[in-house]
Amino acid sequence: MSKDAVNTAAAASRSDAAQVPADAGDAGYSKDLKARHVNMIAIGGAIGTGLFLGAGGRLHNAGPALAIAYLVCGIFAFFVVRALGELVLYRPSSGSFVSYAREFLGEKGAYVAGWMYFLNWSTTGIADITAIALYTHYWSLFTDIPQWVLALAALAVVLAVNLISVKIFGEMEFWFAIIKVATLVGFMFIGIFLLATQAEVGGQTPGLGVITDHGGVFPHGMMPVVLVMQGVIFAYAALELVGVAAGETAEPEKVVPRAVNSIMWRVGLFYVGSVVLLALLLPGSVYSADQSPFVTVLSKIGVPAAGDVMNLVVLTAAMSSLNSGLYSTGRILRSMAMAGSAPKFTARMNRSQVPYGGILLTCAVCVLGVGLNFLVPAQAFEIVLNVASLGIISTWVIIMICHLVFVRRARAGLVARPSFRLPGSPVTEITTIAFLLACLGMMWNDPEVGRKTLLLIPVIAAMLVAGWFGIRRRVSQTADRELSQLTK
Repeated sequence: MSKDAVNTAAAASRSDAAQVPADAGDAGYSKDLKARHVNMIAIGGAIGTGLFLGAGGRLHNAGPALAIAYLVCGIFAFFVVRALGELVLYRPSSGSFVSYAREFLGEKGAYVAGWMYFLNWSTTGIADITAIALYTHYWSLFTDIPQWVLALAALAVVLAVNLISVKIFGEMEFWFAIIKVATLVGFMFIGIFLLATQAEVGGQTPGLGVITDHGGVFPHGMMPVVLVMQGVIFAYAALELVGVAAGETAEPEKVVPRAVNSIMWRVGLFYVGSVVLLALLLPGSVYSADQSPFVTVLSKIGVPAAGDVMNLVVLTAAMSSLNSGLYSTGRILRSMAMAGSAPKFTARMNRSQVPYGGILLTCAVCVLGVGLNFLVPAQAFEIVLNVASLGIISTWVIIMICHLVFVRRARAGLVARPSFRLPGSPVTEITTIAFLLACLGMMWNDPEVGRKTLLLIPVIAAMLVAGWFGIRRRVSQTADRELSQLTK
């Protein structure tokens, strides 16, 4: 029995045929996330190590045109979040896109969406604890502590925060985001001051001349800009957290539209604005992948302890990402477990209404990452980051497919679209899906890591198929049980 059949029977059993039954996995959650929490979760999802650390190497490769790459990728990321926001207002769910995939694509769609998202965040979690250990080693106080010990300690701290309550998670994300935003705003004020006063930066007078005298906007041509987009799109990963958080806020219809709409100007201000400033202050060739571009600028003007400050901020960004990963996978796995497509223990909740079973499963995979840090500390970060890229692209594609089906059903009069909508459907969804798949295909141009990552797709597909055959009977029994309860 498919989940669609359960939903159809439930809808038929109610007086309002358009009313969609809540996902079974949504029961039992608190509504303790406030508007400020959700807004800052949206900001935190948009600002991370992809900007603070990754922008240096990308500026070196693509030059000032990196700002265009961030803008283009940001627009498509906004489309994804806007589509998810519409689905949230249609039916808020802590299961988020997995719950919507179950309704619009069937249980197989939910199964693929959930496990690919788990793959994304569990491997991202490994990357995060690796990054935390590496950033902590920056200070001499921690140099002698093995990398794997620092990784394990970071995991233990964030796990404890997640298990206490969703309110504590929200507060932690709120302050993590405040630190990141304050740092960016502070840097932008410094950059604007340097531009306005024409103060020299590393022997260069800032301004348009820095760009025009070093090859222009496209110093290396268009191809490096196209290729860098595959990395830029991953900088926006975690924006979909807004959809998951909506299930634990009291007024999603007020909070979500505000948070989603604010993402666009934040992307324009923080990502595009920061990169434009960086390009106006120093030539792209001065920046490197080994150092935060903000540290590069600040060190050129002699700001004391610039490296220490930015290292602390990047460390905060990695902690924030790990915190978000444990939070979101716990909710997603619970939604799947209630439908029978994830282990039963991942449906369990503690007294604080936190789905600790799913959080512990993600944490267990991250512990494997601690082992990876012990065995191959130098390669651990690069290995898992590329695997995570497969998970985030598949997640975003599934969100857009769900929205396409949702709009089609709305036009058939089966469901009602909220007033908060993704504009330009279905062209917007199809264009976004094509762009995301193109970004995936561009990984083939990286023979060292990207190509090997793409070769993992058949392996992951085979594992998903084998897993489905292993759990399909349990899924069918769960659906039949729900149908019998609804028709009593």
